[in-house]
Amino acid sequence: MADGASHRQRRSIRLPHYDYGDAGTYFITLCVQNRRCLFGQVVDRSMVLNELGRIVATEWRRTAEIRPNVAVDEFVVIPNHFHALLAMERSRRGVSHTPSEKFHSPAHTLGAIVRGFKGITTKSINELQGTRGAMLWQRNYYEHVVRNDHELQRIREYIANNPLQWALDRQNPETGVYQYAPTDGIEEIFGGMRP
Repeated sequence: MADGASHRQRRSIRLPHYDYGDAGTYFITLCVQNRRCLFGQVVDRSMVLNELGRIVATEWRRTAEIRPNVAVDEFVVIPNHFHALLAMERSRRGVSHTPSEKFHSPAHTLGAIVRGFKGITTKSINELQGTRGAMLWQRNYYEHVVRNDHELQRIREYIANNPLQWALDRQNPETGVYQYAPTDGIEEIFGGMRP
């Protein structure tokens, strides 16, 4: 329509006035488009990655190599989603003028890191599967700014235990989208919701 009334406005889920380039620790969750289980399977409460899942894990580890201001912490690849903690230092933004044989990303915000990660994993997986241009990830992602050491420890435990909880996970299509996840208290950190 000419007046734009047919276009829905997406509501931002980011904190208003927060600089996502600031130093800090962040928890993120990315979900596969349409919740397709692409990255492997949980067997005996352990995640067994397939080739696509190994691409996701490898590219996440590379994040710290191409972004010197980032350290990857605990992460887990689950059949249809991905949880990770990363720590960012405040850094000078812009392209480095120092000649280097390694690629270094010029962008240093959380959004740029997620965008780059989604881009390279999508490209690599689409090349492998011969599905050029196919969507891999949902458009948005969940993020949480970790506020203290107690939260950091609780989130690390949540990530480490995620495969153990797969049978009860609401993202697990075998148990149903409306399946309630276990009550482990993680909702307290995330404002009453599970990531």
